[in-house]
Amino acid sequence: MGPEYSWPWWGPMWVMPTIMPIIMLIVLIVAIYLIFGRGGFCAPWHGPNRYYDRERSPESALEILKKRYVKGEITQEEFDRMKKEILS
Repeated sequence: MGPEYSWPWWGPMWVMPTIMPIIMLIVLIVAIYLIFGRGGFCAPWHGPNRYYDRERSPESALEILKKRYVKGEITQEEFDRMKKEILS
């Protein structure tokens, strides 16, 4: 039991003190990204563009009316009447 047995006994002792802080750092970085890296405080399941939708201007009533007419939800007479109400 001379000095030749000291290396196998000490050998694996460096693994946990070296690897564990690296693993903890990776977990911390991932947690910070999931909380703050998506444009503000939001969980990943809230959708990708939740905070960026505020920058888009909302559709005007006339644009919505035109889409409804194109889809066939309203007739020509209804479209003309509603358009007149919107523009007046």
